[in-house]
Amino acid sequence: MTDFIREGRLFRVTGFNPSHRQLFLTSEALLMDRTTTRVEVAIGHVELMFLKPLYPHGLHIRQATAAEFAVFHERHGIPAQDAAYTWMLERDGDSFVVGGHPSWREAEYELLGDRTSLYDTSKPWPPEFPAESGHVS
Repeated sequence: MTDFIREGRLFRVTGFNPSHRQLFLTSEALLMDRTTTRVEVAIGHVELMFLKPLYPHGLHIRQATAAEFAVFHERHGIPAQDAAYTWMLERDGDSFVVGGHPSWREAEYELLGDRTSLYDTSKPWPPEFPAESGHVS
């Protein structure tokens, strides 16, 4: 199991594309948290989400435990087969998304140039500058 952990950063919900059922969360480089990179998280095939607009202490994306999923199953009627696709967004929070495996991309903010997003489909991936990427599984 690979978690995505970027604690101590401000993340915000930056978009949801209903026609493609894609959710985007972004953390900009900020002087206050002494970060120099932009981090973007994308989750596709979203079926259900329970979100906050801001995550001031960062994200810790992981698969929901059996106990957490049991609560969501009871409370929201999530089908049992969706347990493997239920993702917690915080270490100890209630935010979750039922969807495909989350992916992430991170790059130095000053290198982005004319890119407005690391998930800009009009630009090539990988980019011409160093960037990291991965997915939660």
